Amino acid sequence: MIDPTGLLLCQTTGMRRALPDKPGPRGFTLLELLVVLVIIGLLAGYVGPRYFAQLGKSKVKVVKLQVAEFGKALDDYRLDVGHYPTTQQGLAALTAAPAGESKWDGPYLRHAVPKDPWGNPYQYREPGIHGPYDLYSLGPTGEPGGTGKNAPIGNW
Repeated sequence: MIDPTGLLLCQTTGMRRALPDKPGPRGFTLLELLVVLVIIGLLAGYVGPRYFAQLGKSKVKVVKLQVAEFGKALDDYRLDVGHYPTTQQGLAALTAAPAGESKWDGPYLRHAVPKDPWGNPYQYREPGIHGPYDLYSLGPTGEPGGTGKNAPIGNW
């Protein structure tokens, strides 16, 4: 029997004593925590590199899509004006009329030309080495040249 103060009342002696602690979980052992940490480490070691490899591939895809979109805008510019923007006019000619271009009927892009996924400006050259113009990103390094994963990504 429990009295109003919350103590257990012994019926034979009439003495009061505290209720015994309830058995239950007391926490994790150090061994259990170490096992969980090892499992998390193994998962991170396996999944992490695959995730970051996909992230690099997606940046390349973004560059290719943006270069294709800018190429269409450059073609529209050429249809209206009669020639591609000069290297000095650059891609800014797609959003604002260059001086002296009376046939300009833009803007040919809704927004200003963004930087590539690595934070570098897109490169534009007219006339190009690979065609009437070259439009490209310098890639992850932001430096001219490079091979493999560090090669420029362009419209060629």
